[in-house]
Amino acid sequence: MKKKKTIILALIIGIIAIVILVLFTGGTKEIVKLETITVKRGNIVNTVTATGKVEPIDQVNVGTQVSGVIDKIYVTYNSNVKKGQLLAELDKSTLRSQVLQSKASLASAQNELTYREQNYKRIKKLYEGSLVSETDFEEAQYQYNNAKTSVDKLKSNLDQVEVNLSYAMIYSPIDGVILNCAVKEGQTVAASFSTPTLFSIAKDLTKMQVEANVDEADIGQVKVNQRVNFTVDAYPSDTFSGKVTQIRLEPTTTSNVVTYTVIIEAPNNDLKLMPGLTASIEIIIKEAMDVMLVTPKALQFEPTEELAKTYKIEPFPSPEGMNRNENRTNTDSGVQPNNPNGMPEMTDNPERLNKKPGNIKILWVLKGKTIKPIMVQTGLEDGALVEVLKGINEGDSAITSISKVQAAQSSTAQSGSPFMPKPPQRTRTTKKSS
Repeated sequence: MKKKKTIILALIIGIIAIVILVLFTGGTKEIVKLETITVKRGNIVNTVTATGKVEPIDQVNVGTQVSGVIDKIYVTYNSNVKKGQLLAELDKSTLRSQVLQSKASLASAQNELTYREQNYKRIKKLYEGSLVSETDFEEAQYQYNNAKTSVDKLKSNLDQVEVNLSYAMIYSPIDGVILNCAVKEGQTVAASFSTPTLFSIAKDLTKMQVEANVDEADIGQVKVNQRVNFTVDAYPSDTFSGKVTQIRLEPTTTSNVVTYTVIIEAPNNDLKLMPGLTASIEIIIKEAMDVMLVTPKALQFEPTEELAKTYKIEPFPSPEGMNRNENRTNTDSGVQPNNPNGMPEMTDNPERLNKKPGNIKILWVLKGKTIKPIMVQTGLEDGALVEVLKGINEGDSAITSISKVQAAQSSTAQSGSPFMPKPPQRTRTTKKSS
């Protein structure tokens, strides 16, 4: 009797376990879901990034060729100046005294020359009449020539001190704006082996240039006349434009990093760009506007056999025409449209389809319950998007990945635990009209 009760109890426990297992595990199943993107038109750009400094195209440092004390300054920072405008004056007292001294020495030499010339002419006549010796004649001629040389030398000295006097007046060599005024009135400047800088003048601030430092790994892609966009921290919301005008061949090595200087011309009509600003630069290497775009993930997708249970998968398109020099069949490329599993068999080397001439790749498109492979020709890539040159239409749904979701299924009219109380059901009555 006890054995019979034990068997019955075991059967009851087993039935309860089966019911619970069915309710809590058998009621759900995995559903294969396809992730897709919609093919849209857009722009794609390949760029080289760099940093650099904003500088004037033409900048002149004005100095002095003579030493002295700054007597007067007529300009200051940001002053607009014209070519030939007086900027500053040095104290001229010392230079004027040098001019007077040179003039006095020259007058004395000219007086000596007059005397030696007259003496030479007199001795010459006497020599021609054999009244003086040849030695006396040569001595007179020697002194006359020395007097002429002395006059010429002193004339040159006078010209030099007069030029130095003119150098005491500092003029602007160009039209422009004073960027730097390095001296003050009363300051002494000394012109020795290097000319001291008094003023820095930018010729035209409406035309600026950016000196970009481009890495050696990217310099091969940079060409003259390429379009450039750049920003500066002073105006973070503004994007400035320019173009490459020069690629300098001299390398710069800093901490074992080799860079090359690329000159970018940038218009500055609104004068927002100021000398010395740091620029973040994008040099546009290649760009395509209003083209079909997909993500790289869509070009890497490959269907699985499990997907064939839910969707109809069409076979690969024939590779004929993609390379006219090759005569391949579907079997040669690994395509078996009559696969009994319902899914085209992938080739042993999937990259064979992605290495066709013209950068041909396979894109899987979802149309209803049908997955269709399409051969497309790709163009530019920027890491996030890929240009599709031909083979696809705008609005197509390109498959990117497969995901699985849990779908709940109720084995009874109302889901839930059999051990939980159910809410009372309302009785719906229908009142008939008489």
